[in-house]
Order: sequence, then structure tokens, then C-alpha cells
Amino acid sequence: MGALSIPLIFTFHPRLRFDREWKYALPAIVLVAIPFILWDAYFTRIGIWGFNDRYLSGGSLLGLPWEEVAFFICIPYACLYTYHCFRIFFGEGLWGPPWRIHWLIPLVCIFFLGMGWDGWYTRWTAISLLVFYLFHLLVWRSTYLNLFLMTYAVLLIPFLITNGILTGTGIEGEVVWYNPHEHLGLRILTIPVEDVFYGLLMVLASITIWEKWRAVDKTDFRL
Repeated sequence: MGALSIPLIFTFHPRLRFDREWKYALPAIVLVAIPFILWDAYFTRIGIWGFNDRYLSGGSLLGLPWEEVAFFICIPYACLYTYHCFRIFFGEGLWGPPWRIHWLIPLVCIFFLGMGWDGWYTRWTAISLLVFYLFHLLVWRSTYLNLFLMTYAVLLIPFLITNGILTGTGIEGEVVWYNPHEHLGLRILTIPVEDVFYGLLMVLASITIWEKWRAVDKTDFRL
């Protein structure tokens, strides 16, 4: 909930008025949360990852702690809020990396697949992100990828802090554990590197649906 506090406080700021974007943001959050919660529940059930009861309240949904379910609501809300702020202050196409930089993401996904095909977390995260990003580059030719990547780059700072704690940095044990046979074993401090791409996929999916909703509302459908 800490990740949600600042976005909620400033949602109604007269310069930002993120509440006016709720009709786009809330459906995006829900539609992305459903498949990610099902993915999370299945991976938890088969032992790809799990949770330390010591740090949990005890409630669950589909075998997931309430805290984990809340993650798929709070984090996308905070990310969409940040994206909205960046759009207001910098504009959609004002700045960002050269277009060819975007091809690094599919190339990294292919590299991960080659290195970690046997790991379920590595394989399915890389495949999902590879296919989704290629659709953006080749089919939809999305105009907002620069703004998305710059937003995500900034979001990586709180991500590394909070996810580091959840995976054991600075605490006794960890809140979330990962089966060492199901990922590459490359970590940023205690964070499996796959988490960075899992988060990128979730945030991009939320932004994609939000942008689609906005385009439809303006009767100018362009992804």
C-alpha cells in the first residue's frame, strides 16, 4: 500500500487530475491483473516461487496472499499515475531513446530464452515479453514506447528498493522466495533479473490497454 500512498495523495492535484483518467486506468488495471494473478497463482502452486508466512497477514485468494493480490492493483496504479505525470510534463514524443534502442528488449528476451529455456520463470517471461514487444514494434508501431521506457527507467529505482527488501535485502529471510532451478540465477542484489522484465511486461500491458481506451474514447483508434 505504500506504493499507492503518494499517487493517491496527488491524484486530485489541479495540475495532474489523474482522477479524470480513471475511466481508462481502472479497466486497464483490472484487465491486466486478471491474467497476472492467474499466472502468479499457477506458478505458486507448482513451486516456481512462494511466500514466507512469517511476513503475511494470513488471508489468501487462489492460494495467493492478499498482499500479493493487492500488488497487482497498487503497483499498476502507481505506474500509470507516473506515466500520466510524465505525459503532462514532457509530452508523448518530446524525448526518449532512439527507436533502434527498442530492439534491445526483444534481443535480450531471445538471449534469455537461449540461456534459460529450462527455467519456467525465465522461459515464460521472455516469451511473453518478446511476443508483446514485437507486436508493438512491428504491428501496432506504438508511438508511446519512448515515454513508456523513460517512465519505467524511473520506476526501476523504487522497484529495486522494494523488491530488494521483498527478496531478502536487509531483512532476515525473504518475503518472496524463488525456486533456483526455474530462473537464470542472475540477481540484482537479491532480485532475480527476470523480475525486471516481468515488471516491464505488466506495466507495458497496463499502459497499452489504457492507451487503447483513450484512443477509442476519442474515436481515433491507434495503438
